[in-house]
Amino acid sequence: MNYIATLRDQVQAMATGFVAALPSIAIALIVLVITWIVARFAVKIADMLVGRTEIRPNLKALTDTVVKLAIWLIGIMIAAIVVMPGLTPAALFTGLGIGAVAIGFAFQDIFENFLAGVLIMLREKMRIGDIIECEGITGKVEKITLRETHVRRLSGELTIVPNSMIFKNPVEILTDEIKRRHEVVVGVSYDTNLDHAADVIRRSVESVDGLEPDRGVDIFAQEFNSSSVDFLVRWWAGSTPRAGWESKDKVVRAIKAGLDAAEIEIPFPYVTHTFKERVPLSQSTDSAD
Repeated sequence: MNYIATLRDQVQAMATGFVAALPSIAIALIVLVITWIVARFAVKIADMLVGRTEIRPNLKALTDTVVKLAIWLIGIMIAAIVVMPGLTPAALFTGLGIGAVAIGFAFQDIFENFLAGVLIMLREKMRIGDIIECEGITGKVEKITLRETHVRRLSGELTIVPNSMIFKNPVEILTDEIKRRHEVVVGVSYDTNLDHAADVIRRSVESVDGLEPDRGVDIFAQEFNSSSVDFLVRWWAGSTPRAGWESKDKVVRAIKAGLDAAEIEIPFPYVTHTFKERVPLSQSTDSAD
């Protein structure tokens, strides 16, 4: 058997088949180019239509992706049928189904993040610009894609979070409302009249600018501490972390000034220290022996 001649015949047959398929390949490439152009125009048209509505930015991005993906799937199917005339849409869908199962097992995490991204975009909560806290990550949502969410930490670092983590775990949205409640603990000495101290604290907090007066101020005697009776002071102010820090700074300063003016003592915490008796090294060595 002449192996070289057989190989030569096979190569020639493949070359002949490739040359014969060149027109179909060229048409398929033209179809792909047309698909690319149509996808771009379709996205622009979708943007124009969506722009007339009050749709959220993340849903707008999802709409663009779905439109582009649908057009590309149709274009690739037409190009495949042009190159392989014996390929029918039914057979193509069957092959895509089997391939999707195999790819799904191989890229499970990727598809999980993709589906989580779609569901996150469909949510009404957690929009771009919100400050969230999830699994120890606190920051501002800058971007939501189909695979990941970009969170800018309060200290400036950018954290790229997989969508599946945000979808599976509880997410605290700090800026869901314009105002939220803040609190601080204030201690007064045991010889203080608690009603008088609570009244002084209330007047001090209510004098601070920038708080939410309609929500009021809560003053609760909370517990007997080691050197003081502690009050829990709660008020409403801006929901962003900076607004909370600024309001807390003003409230603490006002309470301190009010208690000083009323001559109400804020005691130092009573700390007990335990001292161990020092034993000379020689003595400890002898006792060990």
